[in-house]
Amino acid sequence: MSDEQGKGLRKGLTSYGDAGFSLFLRKAFIKAAGYSDDALDRPIVGITNTASDYNPCHGNAAQLIEAAKRGVMLAGAMPMVFPTISIHESFAHPTSMYLRNLMAMDTEEMIRAQPMDAVIVIGGCDKTLPAQVMAAASVDLPTVVIPVGPMVVGHHRGEVLGACTDCRRLWGAHRAGEIDEQEIEIVNGRLAPSVGTCMVMGTASTMACMIEAMGLALPMAGTIPAPHAERIRLAEASGACAAAMAKTGGPRPSQIMTKASIRNAQVVMQAIGGSTNGVIHLTAMANRAGIDLDLASLDAIGREVPVLVDLKPSGDHYMEHFHHAGGVPKLLSELGDLIDLDAPTITGQTLRDVVAKAEDVPGQTVIRSPAHPIKPIGAMAVLTGNLAPRGALIKHSAATPRLLQHEGRALVFESIPDMAARIDDPDLDVTADDVLVLRNAGPKGAPGMPEAGYLPIPKKLARQGVKDMVRISDARMSGTAFGTIVLHVTPESAVGGPLALVRTGDRIRLDVEGRRIDLLVDEAELAARAAALAAPVRPDWASRGYARLFHDTVTQADEGCDFDFMRREG
Repeated sequence: MSDEQGKGLRKGLTSYGDAGFSLFLRKAFIKAAGYSDDALDRPIVGITNTASDYNPCHGNAAQLIEAAKRGVMLAGAMPMVFPTISIHESFAHPTSMYLRNLMAMDTEEMIRAQPMDAVIVIGGCDKTLPAQVMAAASVDLPTVVIPVGPMVVGHHRGEVLGACTDCRRLWGAHRAGEIDEQEIEIVNGRLAPSVGTCMVMGTASTMACMIEAMGLALPMAGTIPAPHAERIRLAEASGACAAAMAKTGGPRPSQIMTKASIRNAQVVMQAIGGSTNGVIHLTAMANRAGIDLDLASLDAIGREVPVLVDLKPSGDHYMEHFHHAGGVPKLLSELGDLIDLDAPTITGQTLRDVVAKAEDVPGQTVIRSPAHPIKPIGAMAVLTGNLAPRGALIKHSAATPRLLQHEGRALVFESIPDMAARIDDPDLDVTADDVLVLRNAGPKGAPGMPEAGYLPIPKKLARQGVKDMVRISDARMSGTAFGTIVLHVTPESAVGGPLALVRTGDRIRLDVEGRRIDLLVDEAELAARAAALAAPVRPDWASRGYARLFHDTVTQADEGCDFDFMRREG
């Protein structure tokens, strides 16, 4: 046996005090699985398996793994599949965000612990792709991302349906008494007609498109529908790409995740009407690469980048329509000078090369030109003010225009259980002009910053036809949701942020054009309220294990909600 270290099966040998014995033992055990010396002498490409019976979004993972393995082997390398944590948005208690950092750590450590020269990460549901890219940035091993892809659309009574924007819209109609129990059950079986991620521009699609634009995935990887044969062919091509990277040793994530590519991702996030969750995830990913991402730059980009993709919840269409219109390459071509086209990709080509091959689809209207945008400015605005000194977000592309300038009376909910207990009380003192405020729903407060920012319209107002109200919280919101909703208020109330000072009856002013969210209470009164706040204590839920690690080290939304010890200093 060769004494060569650092490649293939010889990489990262288990410590027994004798490297030769370590390799001898490793080969003895892997040969028990039937591998030949020829197979074991080749470069190794690790492939993550995030399939789970709890994760229908990843229901096509097995097919993608087989195709990726085929691509690796056709290119002369050896694929090795290994499992990691799998997170599904609606099956994760208390929230998928709580588990994102755990998945990132799991993925990172399994990549480090096992011999591989390159890795393919396969994921999709909201928190999995960010976790995997966070891990890849930390390990800095050549990485190819394969998103699982979006579902195809559903249909009901002649209407096209998309999870989960239409989940929320139709559930709201059910709460308002417009849809009865029988019909809502029929709808429930038609909203998600295939495996894959949500087919609207929710967090999963946002992250897939951003990751493609960053050059970490092959062209069209962000948009091909999950059930399509094209998705399987892309996985095979991704396997071949990973094999080439395993042989050459690059490019590594540190060579792809540059300031230019991070900015490109911000531009695309604004142009696609992306999820506000994407801001937190991109911040965490950038921090793992040692790159600062500040909210001011995101807001500046939003002022010059229009929304060009006509997808729900900001527009009318769905991911398969975006794909058939030319996908991310066509979008990049329309964005032109707003994108740094010299940014590299995992194939060794630049985005300029990708754009040169973008398909021009006659008559398509899903990907607009800057001259005819869906919205004249980007999807998201960053607010500051005395309620959010370190920032808050609003997805104004999916908000009610008349509410973007609004002043109203605060109606405060102390927590998610408090909101659930009172929101539908017929005696609740609330009007459509009030501002609903939810606190203690941030990273430390809930825990895990749940997607509770989409506060439901109080039932008695919904039945009067009220569709939207100004809502403010330190929580997150699903990218599939719509409404005039201020999110990620930072610092959160659980650590003494200004949201903790709001009282029912206070006046709050939202000024999206001026980028402000303010509590209209004088400074002396706010100082007195702050002095009366109890000092934060570790809650019962965080007494041990991962919960304690999470509570004690998770950062605020503006820092990506990663653990404070995981950031790479630039």
